Amino acid sequence: MKFDVSSSELLSGLVICSGSLSSNPVLPILEDYKFHIKDNVLTIAATNLETTIITKVDVIADGEMTICVPAKVLLDTLKALPQQPVSFDINEENLDIRITSSYGKYKLTGNDPADFPEIPQELEVSNFVAKSKDVITAINNTSFAVSNDELRLAMTGVLMQLDYNKIILVATDAQKLVKHSFAGINSELSDTFIVPKKSLSLVKNVIHPDEEVSISYNSKNVFFSSGETKIIARLIDAKYPDYNGVIPASSPNVMKISRASFQSSLKRIAIYANKTTNQVVLKLEEDKLSISAQDIDFANEADEVLQCEYKGDPFTISFSAKFLIEMLGIINSDEVELHLEGPSRAGILVPENQEEGQDLLMLVMPVMVAY
Repeated sequence: MKFDVSSSELLSGLVICSGSLSSNPVLPILEDYKFHIKDNVLTIAATNLETTIITKVDVIADGEMTICVPAKVLLDTLKALPQQPVSFDINEENLDIRITSSYGKYKLTGNDPADFPEIPQELEVSNFVAKSKDVITAINNTSFAVSNDELRLAMTGVLMQLDYNKIILVATDAQKLVKHSFAGINSELSDTFIVPKKSLSLVKNVIHPDEEVSISYNSKNVFFSSGETKIIARLIDAKYPDYNGVIPASSPNVMKISRASFQSSLKRIAIYANKTTNQVVLKLEEDKLSISAQDIDFANEADEVLQCEYKGDPFTISFSAKFLIEMLGIINSDEVELHLEGPSRAGILVPENQEEGQDLLMLVMPVMVAY
């Protein structure tokens, strides 16, 4: 069987799917792309058993065929070629693949598609539609807070909670928690499921921010479809902790401060903090924030004073500078608010101004270590 295709269009499709290729696969076939040619359309699939990516490329073909193609050899070949038409001639008996370009000919051996893992199908699914831009923003705002502790399986993913016309994404590692919700989705559903962090990273890199993304799910998988590309992620089968239970019901002490000034000061002070705890001490008084750190082992210490708006009693609390800096880097607002209840209770960091239909809340636990 033969087909012709633009080298740049094929390379683009291969790069999209390459995100789900495994660098150290448990099965040799997982190093391959699965090609299916039918009706002048090439469907490309790649999987690492947790995430599958499928996309389509227009070709000119003289028949129908399915074959698995070694990914690295094909990718490296197309990356080294200038944009041009290329021809594929596939021997259906021995699975030899001959590629012809204006520069010459290249031969590689394909593999039996029967060895390729079965791709999950959208059976008995619930479906809703969201703006890709909102989904990308929610993933960016939450995925950094996911836990790496495999013993806490649920927390290695992001909780997606459907609440009719609103969706809530939650991530936590028990030291910090991020909750991001956005409205305006096309749904009549109330449900929850947990998506692996790596899968969501691929989703945000593949879907187009100016389009809508169709999201469907069943008890085992979630399917993200955008344009000609579909990403299938195997859901995490675990119960997510009750995150609402750790969010303080009221926080009478509130500081408002420039996000950039707060972050810059923390970066400077963190240089002098203990490298294990990254502990910085925030001391709040009327319209004044003092930030200090000390590393007793090296006799290092630093302190700065910033102007802020503060309503509440004089207050002292310790946090990890690393966590605060990370959170402030995510927030897209000139000013932020830090809501505090008590020295041993979690602090709540929020943007002063939220985009319409968006709601971002970041929770950080205090560092209970004294100087």
